[in-house]
Amino acid sequence: MTAAVQTAPRATRAWGLRLVPIVTLGVLWQVTATLMHNPAFIPAPAAVWHRLVQTSTDGYSGHTLIEHLGVSLRRILIGSAIGVAGGLLAGVVMGTVTWVRVVAEPVVTFVRALPPLAYFSLFIIWFGIDETPKLWLLSIAALPPVAVATASAVGSAPAALVEAVRALGAGRWEAVRDVVLPSALPEIFTGIRLAVGIAYSSVVAAETINGVPGIGGMVRDAQRYSQTDVVVLGLFAIGLSGLAIDGVLRLIEQRLIPWRGRS
Repeated sequence: MTAAVQTAPRATRAWGLRLVPIVTLGVLWQVTATLMHNPAFIPAPAAVWHRLVQTSTDGYSGHTLIEHLGVSLRRILIGSAIGVAGGLLAGVVMGTVTWVRVVAEPVVTFVRALPPLAYFSLFIIWFGIDETPKLWLLSIAALPPVAVATASAVGSAPAALVEAVRALGAGRWEAVRDVVLPSALPEIFTGIRLAVGIAYSSVVAAETINGVPGIGGMVRDAQRYSQTDVVVLGLFAIGLSGLAIDGVLRLIEQRLIPWRGRS
């Protein structure tokens, strides 16, 4: 009972601290919009709210806000899943086979350094302007963080435990499955969260061509016509849904890796 009583004020205080910067930014936003008096430059919060109601009912470019967001989330889900799977495979091999790491690490680093738009143009030439180049872009953007995190985590697995299970008769890949991967899971999950975040930040680039419906395509289309309130609304939609996705990943991480942060 005492622990529960102590936990409640802490949770309330934590939520209060989180609300302080949000309220402060909202006030500064309203004051700046009032002083500027230029909706094309900085729309007021009320204008963005009005646009939220409008796009949720009447839609934008023939689709409601939830439809735009849903299409983008589907692209991010598929692209991130492909990128994470490829990154896990590449990272495990890089972390366990030395010569593969020597050969593949510069390639992964090279791809990670490239901005998404740099190779998106190439994908459009190869695959056209439909869904395929968008999924390729998000997959390639998500792969390097997972590969680097997995290779680093696998390479730093406790050697004593690996040698112990090998001495008990376990094969190389059995040792990887039973010892290396469980010990590497915390760092791997950090790489997965980074990968999903990078894929989400790349969605606007992925939807620059034929991106409607899509939240990134909506933002790009509104930018062309100087509809700043729609741009701001799209940014809020991307940011808030990104927070929700990261929260889901945190919950999964807590369930799969309950020992994280414990000695």
